[in-house]
Amino acid sequence: MPEGPEIRRARDTLAAAIEGRIARQVRFHLPTLESWNGRLDGRRIIKVECRGKAMLTHFDNGLSIYSHNQLYGRWVVTPAGEKPDTQRQLRLAIRCDEQQALLYSASDIEVWPAHELAAHPFLRKLGPDVLDEGTNRGLLLERLSDRRFRGRSLGALLTDQGFVAGLGNYLRCEILHVCGLHPARRPRDLDEAGLERLADGILRLCRQSYETGGITNELSRAHALMQAGASFEEARFHVFRRAGLPCYRCNTTIIQIRQGGQGCYLCPDCQSQY
Repeated sequence: MPEGPEIRRARDTLAAAIEGRIARQVRFHLPTLESWNGRLDGRRIIKVECRGKAMLTHFDNGLSIYSHNQLYGRWVVTPAGEKPDTQRQLRLAIRCDEQQALLYSASDIEVWPAHELAAHPFLRKLGPDVLDEGTNRGLLLERLSDRRFRGRSLGALLTDQGFVAGLGNYLRCEILHVCGLHPARRPRDLDEAGLERLADGILRLCRQSYETGGITNELSRAHALMQAGASFEEARFHVFRRAGLPCYRCNTTIIQIRQGGQGCYLCPDCQSQY
């Protein structure tokens, strides 16, 4: 599933293509939304934003399109009238004079009055977006100390969108590794320095991933690996999807465990449970 950095980069692409422009045609290709076809035509798109892994497209008539890519959804921006070469199912098309934004394979799409979005069942449960400018070390330390979160395992907490929106499995694995923390540990198990290290790691890796298109590994190492012939996917991570390979830090074999219903990758030496 795309995580916060990937959705934020998709938002940037959409905003550059359609924000501030007139939607000449908005077409939904889901039976439950076909009654909306034509009702947003001719409206100006005043803003495109993301909240965690959700995308919001706001129109000048007070309506907004909520969409969530889930596992398979993908936004594609092309020149107006161009038909992308894909076998994916088109779910939503927003066509402007020069460019069009096409959402494929997603099924979680809704139209909401903008003033009611605070009550949306997904959005209302979200914690602060990890990539928002207002999300800083102080705010994360407050949440790590909150009674709702301090007793939970880090492996489960870091993918809870109610804690911080935008984190997912690859980010939790990478953050915990960089911070030297086992996923079974809890915020209340950490001293002040450990909590600060975790808050800083969350911010740094998520923002690095956004800026680089998905690299959470040390940048110099990732670039050296790619220059030596490694693919982007092989070079981008510290531990994620590297089970059976040596840890870059200590040479111990990376392992995969189950945590929070997903595979969690870690170095058993760098990330001791105690």
